[in-house]
Amino acid sequence: MEEITFIMAALSTLTSPQLTDITSSILSQTVHHRSRLSSLLCSPSLFSLTLHHLHSLSLIQKTLLISKHLLSSLHCLTRHFHPATLIPPHPNTTIKHRDLDAALLLIFLCDVHQENPEILKTPIAKWREGLSKHYSEAVLRQTSIVVHYGGVLLPYVEMIIRCWRFVGMMAGCTVNEGRELAAAPAAVVALPAVEVRGGGEECVICREEMSEGRDVCELPCEHLFHWMCILPWLKKTNTCPCCRFQLPTEDVFGEIERLWSVMIKMGNGAPSGECT
Repeated sequence: MEEITFIMAALSTLTSPQLTDITSSILSQTVHHRSRLSSLLCSPSLFSLTLHHLHSLSLIQKTLLISKHLLSSLHCLTRHFHPATLIPPHPNTTIKHRDLDAALLLIFLCDVHQENPEILKTPIAKWREGLSKHYSEAVLRQTSIVVHYGGVLLPYVEMIIRCWRFVGMMAGCTVNEGRELAAAPAAVVALPAVEVRGGGEECVICREEMSEGRDVCELPCEHLFHWMCILPWLKKTNTCPCCRFQLPTEDVFGEIERLWSVMIKMGNGAPSGECT
């Protein structure tokens, strides 16, 4: 798969300690998700409630559910690629426990539909038994290799790609094309003030010179702007006026697109300062 190739290529640009840190985080998250899904499949009442919750959701709501799960996974995978990805996710883009269970079950049902659709052709009352057996067999196949980098990373990357395709098919991660998204306030507050040295550089927003000794705003792409110019700009759009570098946003689909684009550029060998 082309997506696996560029994601693994992006990960190969990380240092060994960074890769170890990401692998450890992914392993911890994977164990947590397996525990929640296992508990759900072992409990008739919890399984019934979660399945009922899924049935009550519209297609758009299911897409948003998977999108938040995907975004959480992308944050885990890309946080070492660029300092801008270190901004904590906004509550609007995070997933609650109940919704996490629903997302995990929905993803699992999609996997089962592809791998063993006969299970889902039985009466719903028998689903839990068949799903539990299928899940136990899947976990046993992965347990022996889970401590290896590939054993942790590859299933995780494959899950991200499946979610990406689901979101793209149902809603489209290009939903934000042509629509400007404001930068997340937390990302703007974290921007540093630097002192202009030498002078002569122009703020591209107002076209006036940034005088020597003046404090100006520096974006992660290292472009400088007057504070009074860049703050109104970032309230309208999260992109740098010079290079289109993207700051984090509070929009779920916008964040997915931003982090996905980070991986594409890293996978293509772009220096970290050029990642949008």
